[in-house]
Amino acid sequence: MEQQRPVVGPAELFDAIGSGYEDAFGRPPVVARAVGELLALLPPSARVLDIGSGTGRPVAHALAGAGCRVTGLDVSGVMISIAREQVPDAEFVHTDVRAWTSPPACWDAVCAYFPFLQMPRADTEAVLANVARWLVPGGYLSLITVPMDAEELPVDFLGHPVRITSFPALELEERVTAAGLRVVSTYSEIFEPDGGQAEEHLLITARRP
Repeated sequence: MEQQRPVVGPAELFDAIGSGYEDAFGRPPVVARAVGELLALLPPSARVLDIGSGTGRPVAHALAGAGCRVTGLDVSGVMISIAREQVPDAEFVHTDVRAWTSPPACWDAVCAYFPFLQMPRADTEAVLANVARWLVPGGYLSLITVPMDAEELPVDFLGHPVRITSFPALELEERVTAAGLRVVSTYSEIFEPDGGQAEEHLLITARRP
């Protein structure tokens, strides 16, 4: 009998994947849509926090290229190294957002594109509450995830065994609202990665009142 491989956490996973993530998942159309919408809403030289910044492309690269002052956070040291090389105009911090702190009301926008998929639901709720405090009044949260009713669901991700947790779309909107943000719009589409299984991508744009 084949021995089951141990599940890997996000830091170990993305250290192993490195630039391979950008090759497989770096250009989901919903991400380009989200960044474009965000840039249309933000003031010049906006301060943007990118949670789970990965390789820095396309998100930090596009935002910094448009003049935003971008800080990216990622649990993977390998991803941080790649991002610093690819996007020298942004700042990248090797940290877990759950352990990271920020002064209140200092970010014009926060991007969170898929980082919650490997967090327990309670941690996601806590981070959303922090984001609401970190945003300036009128600031935006731009969030993308794969909506589903799943908790610790075992899946294979680019050849690595991981566990995925998420919320159904309406429940996630409720969590965003409970954190103190107002949902401005939602959008979803189906994405088919190269050699991967089709999945729904949900974009939620919310604003601090």
